[in-house]
Amino acid sequence: MQRRIMENLLHSFEEAALLHLRAAYNLARWLTRDETDAEDVVQEAYLRAFKHFGSFHGGDGRPWLLAIVRNTAYTWMQHNRSPELTIALDDELHKIESKDLNPEALLLQNADTQTVRQALEELPVEFREVLVLRELEDLSY
Repeated sequence: MQRRIMENLLHSFEEAALLHLRAAYNLARWLTRDETDAEDVVQEAYLRAFKHFGSFHGGDGRPWLLAIVRNTAYTWMQHNRSPELTIALDDELHKIESKDLNPEALLLQNADTQTVRQALEELPVEFREVLVLRELEDLSY
């Protein structure tokens, strides 16, 4: 009986979380900027996800899992790279001067893949996270 319960739990976890391993690694890689660190974050995130799988209420496991990856990455970075999380945003310095082109139009007009990747790498982690989740992982706002 106990074995059957564990098998059902593992099967449910596989359906909810393991299918999204690539997305989890992709998010962790963008947040940590390092392949090895991303692997460590994903491993820890999956351990946390399995431990707290009882709090998952069904549905699409991708947003649930990516939230765990995100939180795990931030925790990992606090312990390993504290200054990266404290980058201040100066509104005056980052003010958009042109009212003719919105960011999307400007991006489509001027960017190629390499330029976008380089710009994304240069963003502070909290801004990079939003773009990766929305544009690369197709999650809603």
